[in-house]
Order: sequence, then structure tokens, then C-alpha cells
Amino acid sequence: MHVRYQHPIPIKGKEGFTLLEVLVATSILGIALAIVLQLFSINLKAISASSEYISGLMTAEARMRELLHADSISEQVMSEMTSDGYRIDIAVHETLADRTENLPVRLFEINMKVSWTIGSHEKSISLNSLKTVQRELE
Repeated sequence: MHVRYQHPIPIKGKEGFTLLEVLVATSILGIALAIVLQLFSINLKAISASSEYISGLMTAEARMRELLHADSISEQVMSEMTSDGYRIDIAVHETLADRTENLPVRLFEINMKVSWTIGSHEKSISLNSLKTVQRELE
């Protein structure tokens, strides 16, 4: 007596994937992976750029606070470089002098531009503020 083995799933002619189907699926997967990696790279560049802007803004705000909290201020134009590579250009001038001549205060406008270089590109942030100063008695 011979026992015949029967496979649980009958095998019919062609089963599985052809070489062409495998190549097409691999190509589609490769293209999708390339797109995902490119998006990841773009996000890393954006994070780096925003980090530079935040650092520049913090430098500008700190310098602006120094000017606003100073006891006295006068018309001036100055430029300075920080140790971390930021150039700060400051212009202070009296504004609305004709409207404040009868008041006990003078109004100064402070214009500040902080700039830095990333590679060959120059980036900058501008801040503007007003400061009142007690008018000196004559």
C-alpha cells in the first residue's frame, strides 16, 4: 500500500511574481524613498535657517533693550560686530521735534539692523522703536 502525499494548496501552473513585476515594485519604492529623504533634507535646512534667525533676533532684542533702558540717549549712527558674527547697525535720531517742542520730553526713533552671512547669502533683521527722554532745562 502506497500513501500518496497531497499538498494542502494545489499548485497550478504559474504562481508568484514575474521579474518585471518585482522591478516595477522596486522602482516605485525607490522613488518614494527618494522623495521622503528629500523632504527630510529640506526640513533640516529650514530648521537651521530658523535657528539663525532666532539667534539674530535675540541679539537684536538684547541690544535694543540696552538702548531703551539707558538713562540718556542722543542722535547717533553706529555699527558694531558681535563675537558670534552679527553686524549691528544702529541709527538714533530725534523725531517729531516740531510736535514735541512744547512738551517736557523729546522723542527719539531707534532703527536697528542686525545682519549675518550664511555661506554666500546675507540675512538680516530690522527692529524699530521709540524712546522718550526728559528734555533738559535751558
